Amino acid sequence: MSDKKNHSDRDEKLHIDKSIFQMSSEAKSEEQRKIEEERRKIAEEKQKKAEEARDKRLEQERLELIRLKQGIIEESETIHEEHEEIPKQSLWKKIVNFFYHNKWWLGIGTFVTAVFIWLTVGYITKPRPDIVILVIGENYALGSESTLADYIEQFTPDNNENGEILASVYYIPYTGQEQRDYANGVPTKLTAELQSADNVIVFCNKTADEIFDSDVLLTDLTTLYPDNEFVNKERFMLSETDFAEKIGLQKDQITDDWFIAIRNPIKLLYDDKDDMQERYDRDFPVFDAIIKDLSK
Repeated sequence: MSDKKNHSDRDEKLHIDKSIFQMSSEAKSEEQRKIEEERRKIAEEKQKKAEEARDKRLEQERLELIRLKQGIIEESETIHEEHEEIPKQSLWKKIVNFFYHNKWWLGIGTFVTAVFIWLTVGYITKPRPDIVILVIGENYALGSESTLADYIEQFTPDNNENGEILASVYYIPYTGQEQRDYANGVPTKLTAELQSADNVIVFCNKTADEIFDSDVLLTDLTTLYPDNEFVNKERFMLSETDFAEKIGLQKDQITDDWFIAIRNPIKLLYDDKDDMQERYDRDFPVFDAIIKDLSK
């Protein structure tokens, strides 16, 4: 009986202790919840005030910006430009950055400059002929293998006064066959040379009849050399002279249709009549010396 009572008292005591612990724990939880709720309210209030302040500031800046654009005010006390501070760079860093950011333009500029220098040097160092002779007609031996330039130089003065005598022979292998001539660029060469005053003395064959209006474009030689047996109107015929021998060719390499002539001064596409007259007066003594040399 006594044992049951003791056991009952003990159970009741445990129950009471447990209830007190639970009550204490629940009290602490409730207090913690209230604290957290208060903190949340404070945080929400702060956030709300911050958002209201931001919205108010943005609205003020918007209104201020409108006033600035309308010219109502010149400066704003609420809108401030923020300038990022540019870090100071060393001279070497500035040079590296300059080349890096401008590499394409620098590359193009370098290329253009190099081409310009190359063309300039080429023009300066390129031999300037004292006389230019045209060979028009298909005869590779005459135009490219002969010593025609050396023969012409015998009668050519130092026109450019550079201490050297240089005659240039421009060979244009005109055949009269359209496709063949076009493939060799002959039309372009003919236009360039015959519309320039750089040359007046020409060696041609019968295909010249398709190119020249001889009565207009070539000088009548009968008035200049009335008793010369090799003269046929505007043409001094070459096959019966020793022309082939003098330029290092076989006689049969100069057929009976080849001749030498000189162009009349006329207005050209690239030069006017005065320019061609000046070249005619300069080169005619060479032409005359050739005629006299081949007429012996």
